Amino acid sequence: MSAHTDTARPEPDKVLTDIADYVLGAEPGGDLAYETARYCLLDTLGCGLEALEYPACAKLLGPIVPGTIVPNGAKVPGTRLQLDPVQAAFNIGAMIRWLDFNDTWLAAEWGHPSDNLGGILATADWLSRQAVAAGRQPLVMRDVLTAMIRAHEIQGVIALENSFNRVGLDHVVLVKVASTAVVGRLLGLTREEIINAVSLAWVDGQSLRTYRHAPNAGSRKSWAAGDATSRAVRLALIARTGEMGYPSVLTAKTWGFYDSLFRGQPFTFQRDFGSYVMENVLFKISYPAEFHAQTAVEAAMRVHRQLAEMGLTHEAIEHITVRTHEACVRIIDKHGPLANPADRDHCIQYMMAVPLIFGRLTAADYEDGVAADPRIDALRAKIQCAEDPQLTRDYHDPDKRSIANALTVRLEDGRTLPEVLVDYPLGHRRRRSEGIPLLIEKFRRNLARRFPEKQQRAIAELSLDGTRLGQTPVHEYVDLYVI
Repeated sequence: MSAHTDTARPEPDKVLTDIADYVLGAEPGGDLAYETARYCLLDTLGCGLEALEYPACAKLLGPIVPGTIVPNGAKVPGTRLQLDPVQAAFNIGAMIRWLDFNDTWLAAEWGHPSDNLGGILATADWLSRQAVAAGRQPLVMRDVLTAMIRAHEIQGVIALENSFNRVGLDHVVLVKVASTAVVGRLLGLTREEIINAVSLAWVDGQSLRTYRHAPNAGSRKSWAAGDATSRAVRLALIARTGEMGYPSVLTAKTWGFYDSLFRGQPFTFQRDFGSYVMENVLFKISYPAEFHAQTAVEAAMRVHRQLAEMGLTHEAIEHITVRTHEACVRIIDKHGPLANPADRDHCIQYMMAVPLIFGRLTAADYEDGVAADPRIDALRAKIQCAEDPQLTRDYHDPDKRSIANALTVRLEDGRTLPEVLVDYPLGHRRRRSEGIPLLIEKFRRNLARRFPEKQQRAIAELSLDGTRLGQTPVHEYVDLYVI
């Protein structure tokens, strides 16, 4: 008996056409979206500048073939590198994500929408330099901000209701899809070509979450987004040649994404594409910590100060209970040996122990030298997490979007300190007015890591002037970051 296969080419999946229509539509959002995007740009580039201080990151940067120079290529901020847009996207993307200090989006799926800046900035810079060389008008930074808003929205809206981690896939699939779409718009692709490009992103092999979880947690999680956003540039360039797409890449029976990789379930959507994600994105301002632990770190810092006021140290602690949300327990509740910095910055017990002992948490605190202190593992062993269903509900509530952690500390002398609850981290929209001045301080601090004072001042003055920044040609802005 033979099986009949319908060979009629279907219409493109609705998800593909919705994405294409969104990126080809009018500018998304108003002043709030663009102002937030500008702060996101500064913070994201600053995170990349700090990452350049770490040899494990720096060793991955540069051209694939040493010594290659690309005329009118994209430049990599904080370096002298000038590369093709695909490799530049990888370089910028790896820098951005290396220290786990850029923005975050938490929902059914998690991720870091500013990871898309690798592909966006590399492509926009390359196109601008190409345009000037040919006597045409370059792109301006307003175009970059618009692409950022759209990329945030595509990645974040899909993440609201659809959990890729529960089927073992890493969230960088959404970086690849979002970057492909917005880079396609920057490249001037037609609607059909953008649909083709996005279909190529879905049909690609997708990253497993293996490198984010014990016993295999490792440094790939720090360059996986760079890999995804650079792949997006490559796929958009392939689509620009007229290469065909795959219209039912998601819905095709047996061979489509849903059946092959998503357990047969179609995507569901809470809202249409707009500017919601950028307006509500979470900034990491004070601590380079996995975002589900941000409020736990803040609470731990409060406990550290409280103990000091009592004339005590962490040595007085007998046990700590952390009342938390389900995602925190599933991702970062770890016991046992931690193998490397990537393992440590995804362990809530480690991220609490360091501030309880030292009164700080910096990127350097995940390195082997600090981790060798036996007091850290001894205190880790005293910290236990427990899910509170109400905190989990508040985490998913679109009107709250809290990321709460509550610490109860029992002392060796039998006393129990009052619970310290932090519902919203400093980078949350509900604490935006409190957080933005500190975000700007963080940006200035990161500029000082790489540039002399005059160059720092030039970058900061332009970056903090929204009107002037938006009108600045992309290549001129990027040139400010060349050392």
